[in-house]
Amino acid sequence: MLGREREVQKPYSILFVCLGNICRSPLAEGIFQALIDRDGLSDQFSVDSAGTGGWHVGEPPHRDSRRVAQKNGISIDNQRARKLSRADANRFDLFVAMDQQNRDDIFSLLGPSAKVVCLREYDSLDADLDVPDPYFGGPEGFDEVFEIILRSCTSLLSELEGIVRK
Repeated sequence: MLGREREVQKPYSILFVCLGNICRSPLAEGIFQALIDRDGLSDQFSVDSAGTGGWHVGEPPHRDSRRVAQKNGISIDNQRARKLSRADANRFDLFVAMDQQNRDDIFSLLGPSAKVVCLREYDSLDADLDVPDPYFGGPEGFDEVFEIILRSCTSLLSELEGIVRK
């Protein structure tokens, strides 16, 4: 899915993007960071998250995102929401959208040359491309989203390892 259209700079920088940067993208950032830490690849990757909307700028992740992360041995407590900016186009190699609407919003802001994928393109289950937004649901929605993001990030990392090790 990911091409090798340009020489990869190290560390390979990834920005996970959702709507408000308090539910899905902070979980994705935390999960991906935990995976690269586990595999001894922290020097190969730089990971961050942002939202396409600015309603929550400066806020910590949603309490249920923090809860499900902590339950799985991951801390996202130090993250703070920020809004995607045009400057990010020069800072990141890959933009990973949590859903198709955010993918389209990334392209609208950064232009068609941005390398953007939907996270669920890497889901091992045959599924919709959208990671469901658990914001208005109960705590069980966050548990489901955690599992989706973990599966997808694991597959994404497997693909990216071949690119960064070249």
